[in-house]
Amino acid sequence: MLGLSIKEVSAALREGKLSATELCRKCLNRIKKTHYLNAYITVTEELAMKQAQEADHRLLRGKPLSPLDGVPFSVKDNFCTKNIETTCASYMLKGYCPPFSATVVQKLLDQGAVLVGKTNLDEFAMGAGSTDGVFGPVRNPWSYAVPYREQSVAQDLDTDWVITGGSSGGSAAAVASLSSFMALGSDTGGSTRNPGSLCGVVALKPTYGLLSRHGLIPLVNSMDVPGILTRSVHDAATVLGVLQGQDEKDSTTIQVPDSPAGLLEHFDIRDICVGIPKEYHAPMLCEETLTQWKRVADLFEGAGARVKEVSLPHTQHSIVCYHVLCCCEVASNMARFDGLQYGHRSEVESSTEALYATTRHEGFNNVVRRRILSGNYFLLKQNYDQYFVKAQQMRRLIAEDFWGVFQSGVDVLLTPTTLRDAAQYAEFIQEDNRTRSAQDDIFTQPVNMAGVPAVTVPTALSSRGLPIGLQLIGQSFQDMKLLTVAHWMEQQLDFPVIHFHDDAEERKTDKLQRERECKLGS
Repeated sequence: MLGLSIKEVSAALREGKLSATELCRKCLNRIKKTHYLNAYITVTEELAMKQAQEADHRLLRGKPLSPLDGVPFSVKDNFCTKNIETTCASYMLKGYCPPFSATVVQKLLDQGAVLVGKTNLDEFAMGAGSTDGVFGPVRNPWSYAVPYREQSVAQDLDTDWVITGGSSGGSAAAVASLSSFMALGSDTGGSTRNPGSLCGVVALKPTYGLLSRHGLIPLVNSMDVPGILTRSVHDAATVLGVLQGQDEKDSTTIQVPDSPAGLLEHFDIRDICVGIPKEYHAPMLCEETLTQWKRVADLFEGAGARVKEVSLPHTQHSIVCYHVLCCCEVASNMARFDGLQYGHRSEVESSTEALYATTRHEGFNNVVRRRILSGNYFLLKQNYDQYFVKAQQMRRLIAEDFWGVFQSGVDVLLTPTTLRDAAQYAEFIQEDNRTRSAQDDIFTQPVNMAGVPAVTVPTALSSRGLPIGLQLIGQSFQDMKLLTVAHWMEQQLDFPVIHFHDDAEERKTDKLQRERECKLGS
């Protein structure tokens, strides 16, 4: 039941083959059974059961609100949820219960979807591994799947596990582990597509402005986009159709005329031109990912699509440019958390300055503090033109590269999503967060700079038995066309369904829970 698509489970609910209450209970049990993944920060069991019961009343009367009525979903814990704690995985927001829900969350609730929990992340979504939040790291469900577990040397479930990618790792793990049919993440530089690739799920980063950011606690306002994680492209298109549209609470949203709410019906792959950016042949790209990239390009060409090499010459400057702009906006956005207006407040009372400094030291981890300090440095009067202005100019050139390629007749770009499959946790934490982010976002981050849509599709398993995903990039506000091409690509691939190893399913791992309780304190 939990392995069904949204389309299949929606049909089963409408036909009375199962109830929303039964489905919700199974998802909640699944969350408990896979608690060792640390995918959830807050499980909304009581609320979820109440919402499921209300969905059953509508379904019994034959009046479902939408195809999502009664379908469980989860939300990254940097989206505001009314009267439900929203922490951003940080001490700074411990105990914060917003008086409203983010627009995208409210839209799902209005369609009858059932909220089962808030998912784990890097603190304030700053990271590429979902390892730097106050609640501890998220474990990749494929660490406990049969292919990886059978090939693992250590055979130790406490140490021999791989990361989910970040920062939306909890949302990706929730969908991959079958505890949620869909999940919301946020995508600023690849934070949805990166974990989507490493966890073997579909991850969509829509066009900037297509989905409302109202209620998404900001990281980089000019690049943040709500992301969608599902187990199929069709499901992602269904969710996007519900969420897209103008919002008076977010001035960056626009209403696209005649924007389709689902996959395009009249579609011929022979009419599609697929671009292969030559700059994406990065030196650190692993051989297995390169092989899959070539294989899928051959699939397109063999089916009659035109495949050609294209150039995005300013891509090489994207990561450096991003880190300047990211830190500048982080410094601005985090200024509100000062112990006086919002968030945690220190008990220091010697002076306002001491209160401010101690509050921010206690509330933020090292990653967040470093970005704030860097951003304030870049924004100093003597540095502003040298760093911030030049980064904005370079951003424009990066965006123009994409626009030029699409104007030349290319419909979509096919690229890797990550350099390799998921790294082991012990290996990942040997490098600092900034270095890992720079490496892991090399293929995803330019998309956010340009504001265009992109989707990651799981492609194959590596020799280690871990997922490899590829990315399709589309033209602005042609998200459904992009998803239609992705749907065709998905149908040509034979990506396996996750199957957990027996010992991982039966093992009772309380170590993470003890660590979380110790960190949070009383």
